[in-house]
Amino acid sequence: MTRADSYNALGSEFNEFLYAPIAEEHNGMVLSVLSALARLGLDPWEQAAQWDRLPGETAASNLASLIAALPDGPSARPDPGPLATHLIALLPHRHERTSVAPAAAGASEASLPTASARSAVYMIVYLILAVFLLCSQWIFGGRPAMEQPGAPHAAATVPAVPPPPVPPASSAP
Repeated sequence: MTRADSYNALGSEFNEFLYAPIAEEHNGMVLSVLSALARLGLDPWEQAAQWDRLPGETAASNLASLIAALPDGPSARPDPGPLATHLIALLPHRHERTSVAPAAAGASEASLPTASARSAVYMIVYLILAVFLLCSQWIFGGRPAMEQPGAPHAAATVPAVPPPPVPPASSAP
C-alpha cells in the first residue's frame, strides 16, 4: 500500500487523536501529536492505526517513550506517561470499545458492522435507487408530451370545420 493509499484508507478518523495538543513550545505554538510524529520521521496516520490495534497500556507506553524522545527533552513537557494514556484514549476504536462493550455484553467484535459492510450497504441502496430511476425514465420517457394550446402542431391536429352555408340573397323590387 502506498503512502497516498494509506492516507485515503485511514481518512480522518484519527483527527481527534492526531490534532490533540501535547504541549506549548517555547515560541508559543502548540505541539500536536501529528507534529511530534512528523518530527520523528513517522507517518502519523500509520502510527495512529498501529496504536489503535495495540492494547491500551502497550500503545500508551510506546507513545510516552516517543514523547520523551522529542527534541527539547522531557523537561519542556509534562510527564509523558499520563499524557500518553490520555492521548491513546482519543483513538477512535478506543471510544467504540468503551462505549459498545457494556451495551453489547454478549456480542462479539466480529458481529459489529465494519466500514466495508457499511460501504456495501450504501452501494446496494445506491444501485436500487439507480435502477428505480432508470426504469421510471424508461416508462415515462416513451409517452408523448402533452400539447400546449395555441402551439403550431396543435392547429394541424384540429379537424377543419366548414363554414356555415350562407343563405341566398333575395332580389326583391
